[in-house]
Amino acid sequence: MLDRNWLEYQANQIEALLAAHRHDALVVGVQVSPRWVRFLLRLGLGTKISSVENLSEELALALAVSAVRITRSGGTLAIEAPLPSPEPIYLLGLVQDVDMLPPVTAVLGLNTEGEPFTLPLMAPEVTHVLIAGATGCGKTELLRSLLLSLALYNRQAHLQIVLIDPKRRGMIPLDGLPHLLADVATTPEEALELLKYVVAEMERRDQEDAPPTPRIVVAIDEVGDLLAVSDKETTELLVRLAQRGREAGIHVIASTQRPSADAVPGALKANLPARLIGRVASAQEALMASGIPGTNAELLVGSGDFVAVIGSQVTRFQAAYTGPADIQRIISYLYESAAQPRYSGQGPSLAYDGASEPSDEFVDVDWARGSQQENE
Repeated sequence: MLDRNWLEYQANQIEALLAAHRHDALVVGVQVSPRWVRFLLRLGLGTKISSVENLSEELALALAVSAVRITRSGGTLAIEAPLPSPEPIYLLGLVQDVDMLPPVTAVLGLNTEGEPFTLPLMAPEVTHVLIAGATGCGKTELLRSLLLSLALYNRQAHLQIVLIDPKRRGMIPLDGLPHLLADVATTPEEALELLKYVVAEMERRDQEDAPPTPRIVVAIDEVGDLLAVSDKETTELLVRLAQRGREAGIHVIASTQRPSADAVPGALKANLPARLIGRVASAQEALMASGIPGTNAELLVGSGDFVAVIGSQVTRFQAAYTGPADIQRIISYLYESAAQPRYSGQGPSLAYDGASEPSDEFVDVDWARGSQQENE
């Protein structure tokens, strides 16, 4: 818990700096998350938002932080600053506050109001997702927690997952998930075969007017690395999935360090409407990653600090972390009542062994309540 006197001191610093520049402003509220604090300002009549934004460096200096983000929040202006002693957010702790979710909805972390932040993949403005940011911003950890939360809240009969990991590090810990269609693909050849299989399944569903179930999530850690060492066919298959996968119940989630056109082709990026952006080096890279100006992603503090761009709405959130011990705990739990379907390579039809019938029930996550989190 932050010291109240410290919060009041910081609020006074903000008001004093703005008053010194003849800006009428009053701190009317404070929101504290595990990693940053948000001061809500009410501006006097005639005070321009742009004039406050131009003082971002001075505000950071007054608050003794590396950088601040300034955003509009309803009728107030929000100044967001990193905390001196941030705390991690653990996925298993977070699911205590999320009993039920709509189908194929992922738990990502906490938003600026301290509430669980979720991502409904079946929403028209989401469907496919691009995760971007510099090395160390937490892209892989976010992708792992996203996939694990999907597995926790959706049975195999409803959701199956394809993992592609050219780095051979990020997705390998998830190789035991019972929702996987195949082992994690780590080579260009393996990735190509899996993409061919998923595209064939998409075409089968389209041609037969088959229901889009089970939903298939194709997750790629560092898509730029994959496309750099793959042939043209791999790119074409990914683009087809992004363009046509929605109606067939197929979702693409791709992470990349470089969201530039030479790493992620424009035809692919244009069909990944939902963007999860971590710390980037410049405002230009923030624009390139998000597709809209003003996200201030270059001012994020890293280590799981993200903004979500969904439609025209920008939401800052702290990504949930899942350590190696918790990953194994989740996988072991899921295996207690689930068989493991695997891709046979014999055709586009998804075979399910009938171990559990499709239903509208969600996986009970009471087992996670009160569990001791391990940060390894």
